[in-house]
Amino acid sequence: MSTFHTHVVRNQVAPLQDYSLYDTDVVLRQAVQREGAADWDTTLREHGAWLGRAHTLEAGELANRYSPRWVGYDRNGHRVDQVEFNVAWHELMSGIVARGLHSQAWLASATQPAHAQVSTRSGHQVARAAAYLMQGQVEAGTLCPTTMTFAAVPLLQSEPAGAIDFAQQWLPAVFSHEYDPADAPISAKRGALIGMGLTEKQGGSDLRAITTQAVAQDREGRGQVYRLTGHKWFLSVPQADAHLVLANTDAGPGCFFVPRWIPDGPRNEVRIRRLKDKLGNRSNASGEVEFEQAWGMLMGEPGRGLPLLLQMAATTRLDCVLGSAALLRQAVVQAAHHAQYRQVFGHSLAAQPLMRQVLADLALESEAATTWAMRLARAVDQRDDEKAGVCARALVRVGTPAAKLWVCKRAINAIAECMEIWGGNGYIEDGPLARLYRESPVNSIWEGSGNIMALDVLRALQRDVDGLAMLRAELDVARGAWPAYDHALDVWLMQVSDQLPQAATGSAKAAANAVQAIDPAQARHVAAGLARLWQAALLIQTAPAAVADAFVASRLVQPGGIIGELPPGLDIDAILARAWPGIC
Repeated sequence: MSTFHTHVVRNQVAPLQDYSLYDTDVVLRQAVQREGAADWDTTLREHGAWLGRAHTLEAGELANRYSPRWVGYDRNGHRVDQVEFNVAWHELMSGIVARGLHSQAWLASATQPAHAQVSTRSGHQVARAAAYLMQGQVEAGTLCPTTMTFAAVPLLQSEPAGAIDFAQQWLPAVFSHEYDPADAPISAKRGALIGMGLTEKQGGSDLRAITTQAVAQDREGRGQVYRLTGHKWFLSVPQADAHLVLANTDAGPGCFFVPRWIPDGPRNEVRIRRLKDKLGNRSNASGEVEFEQAWGMLMGEPGRGLPLLLQMAATTRLDCVLGSAALLRQAVVQAAHHAQYRQVFGHSLAAQPLMRQVLADLALESEAATTWAMRLARAVDQRDDEKAGVCARALVRVGTPAAKLWVCKRAINAIAECMEIWGGNGYIEDGPLARLYRESPVNSIWEGSGNIMALDVLRALQRDVDGLAMLRAELDVARGAWPAYDHALDVWLMQVSDQLPQAATGSAKAAANAVQAIDPAQARHVAAGLARLWQAALLIQTAPAAVADAFVASRLVQPGGIIGELPPGLDIDAILARAWPGIC
């Protein structure tokens, strides 16, 4: 009987694995050097190599394929409210904590536990941003507990000893490089993670609409014990060892430290009602919970919970930017790798002229996102600097919401285009693109939606007397090389201030007052214009002329409607050469 050879596999691209996410990313490596984190180069190279191993990449896939499960009761009927994860989740979290992505960058700050070993290396926030950006390319769900814990650390550092001795128990556990998933009191833990609970079903982004109530157990005030009753529609990291929770008091909304276990007592009365069934972010648990007279300690001054928690926003929102830049980078890498080896009409996809246009446009988007995110990370590093601090804080205030609005939204369409490059294979769950695409909307939604970000850009310009002047100084540095950029900057400045001559020569206060007249309905237009200009300014200063020329031409002069509408005459080879080794 003859044998039929009907299933000979040809022209299928092998999975990308066992490669270094750091060594293959020239844009990230240059940003690390430029933004002041050169001392961390070896550490980042090791991290990039670990992430690119086949085993680590498989762990990312498994953690998403087998989602967490809520266990309400143990076998004997005791209420436990535990979340069970696949072993792959714990492996990834162990790597994150071992590398300190959840807390290490704050060890450079003035307030820290006495036992902490402070690194003498500079660029802590930039190095952490680079590591986070690589981590997000392999698995994004684990970034949620990483970010929540990271953003909580400065708040914990600022608290005096109260009902909980932060210095002796919680801070050492949070700064620990040991991942400990055990459900146990903090005294029995080798490491700790922190979550957050703000959103309620009736309020969403309107945090002043919360109904969760906190009543003082004995006395009112900072460091005192309250009992919380209410419902949270989303509780980030429900398995965490403690949460920062927003609840109403007689003095107004307060921020409460709510541990999983009451100090010297039983498990706290925080009841998980269900885990959210999300579009993406499948590896990560997001809970809906109720507080049944839950034990909580007031952090900060009474009635000042919103300002305190909004301090976290700059950190969590920058992580959203980094997370979207990570997803975008990985999608572009996967598209470029596929295009290199997939053959069509006798040539590789990467050799097809129109495909090269699309890949180059995607590469521009990714490079601009990475470059901007790393610039903002340097500003975070400089916030406490005696000389650069005022400017850095102003740039973080206006730049973080602008970047979150722009990068997180742009990544969604760009990742969809990368999926299309794979064709039908991109739409199948066996490959990496489907997960990247399902993951992409979350960073635009969480930690403040697009409208909130656009309005925050306006508020930053309006409320910061020196902010507009410092922003102008940041953007003016790029003037003189590309007339189209100079013109676009002038037009944008006219939009944000109908008193441009006065603002240009008068006081910073006059410039800020001029911004007051901007129609809030135009907030997205203003923020998007700023995003294009800031990315263009950075690429003009840091990237090869071919990259800057293409970005200015395609984003400022002739903005295209779809990806791949690059104008003629650009150096496509030079753009692609920076995106992925061997693509040219």
